[in-house]
Amino acid sequence: MSSYDLKDVEEMAGGDQEFMLVVVQTFLEEIPPDVEAMNEAINNGNANLAYSFAHKMKPNLKLFGLQLMPEITVIEQWSKQGKNKEDAPKAARTITAKVTQVCKELKQDFNL
Repeated sequence: MSSYDLKDVEEMAGGDQEFMLVVVQTFLEEIPPDVEAMNEAINNGNANLAYSFAHKMKPNLKLFGLQLMPEITVIEQWSKQGKNKEDAPKAARTITAKVTQVCKELKQDFNL
């Protein structure tokens, strides 16, 4: 079973397989570095930067059906309201693990 869901990507692409491939490639190029930067910001206690990366990734994580909104919310609440500071690293680890798995699956599934 796949760790991602391309239903929304397929809908957006309207059956255009080349466009879907571009969307997948863009995800693979942009999301891992953003996850890494978010983790670094959390490790350095930089709430504003962590928020920026978490918030930036949110639409793509949703688009690929990754079910990570609770973890993104934890990081956003820590960043904007000072809540859940102790939960932010755990949320980041969950995001990192899921994105790593999805990238591996996407590369395999799309022969990239």
